[in-house]
Amino acid sequence: MVETVTRVLLGAIDVGDGGTAEQRAVLRALIEGYYERPDLDVDALSALGPDEAAAEVTNPAHRRRVRELMALLESCRHPLTDAQVDRVELYARALHEDGPDMVIVRDLVSDGAQHAMADYMRFIEDIEPDLAEPTLTADYLEKFETPKPELAEQLRKLHDLPEGTLGYEYIEFYRRNNLTLPGDDPNLPAIMVSHDMCHVIAGYEPTGPEEIALGAMQLGVVDSDAHWIQFLGNLAIHEAGYFNDETFVGKTATLEREGAAALLAEGLRRGAECTGDFTHADHLAMAATPLAEVREQFGVRPRA
Repeated sequence: MVETVTRVLLGAIDVGDGGTAEQRAVLRALIEGYYERPDLDVDALSALGPDEAAAEVTNPAHRRRVRELMALLESCRHPLTDAQVDRVELYARALHEDGPDMVIVRDLVSDGAQHAMADYMRFIEDIEPDLAEPTLTADYLEKFETPKPELAEQLRKLHDLPEGTLGYEYIEFYRRNNLTLPGDDPNLPAIMVSHDMCHVIAGYEPTGPEEIALGAMQLGVVDSDAHWIQFLGNLAIHEAGYFNDETFVGKTATLEREGAAALLAEGLRRGAECTGDFTHADHLAMAATPLAEVREQFGVRPRA
């Protein structure tokens, strides 16, 4: 299905210009790094229209993934236009596909970034229990209004574990990146514990390209609604640029940076090759386990 899906995606990004340079570059990276089909020449393939796409792509899982990749490529057009959103919606309707991405991008072009961010926050609130660290959900699932020093101290003690263990490396991740521990800052919810444990296990740092790659890898592990919404958040912050608050200003065109698209594609592939779901594991229960053993347990292969 790789060639067929590629032709569908070519049609979805074509609003009379064949797609932008960034969109086509990201698509090439996906073909080479995720699908592992470097033999396919994007420039030599003809696009498929919405009805042709519906006739060729019939498997529900394939249709979902096509919609997700259309949303990804859609976010790589700067500025995002009504024509691009309308084009993707034509394909989504033909495939009988819908999702939070369709709501967010429509509001982004029609009502602006503030409405799109409100949409996203509504969706993320619904799936926060799925993203939280299991042993912290009972006491720390709600957003903090004041610091929770007892949580920060619980996490800080993980550095007393032997070097190379998951818990030790988790604190090292915070130290080398000069990050504040959840609990010390009320703006950092406890769901960040699980998120940053995933950073450590996957081997990604908290940069724009690597945040996107981590989101892609999690989506590759399990194509769930929670992972999809989380990945949309990565794009909102680092690619589409509509996620803004008092502490952060969203960025655009991160995937245009050298190597970023290849990193994204490799993340999807690494996730698909995992043998277990490390994203929903009880990371604190595994804190004393050597990181190398954790990665082996879930089939997390090294980054290329």
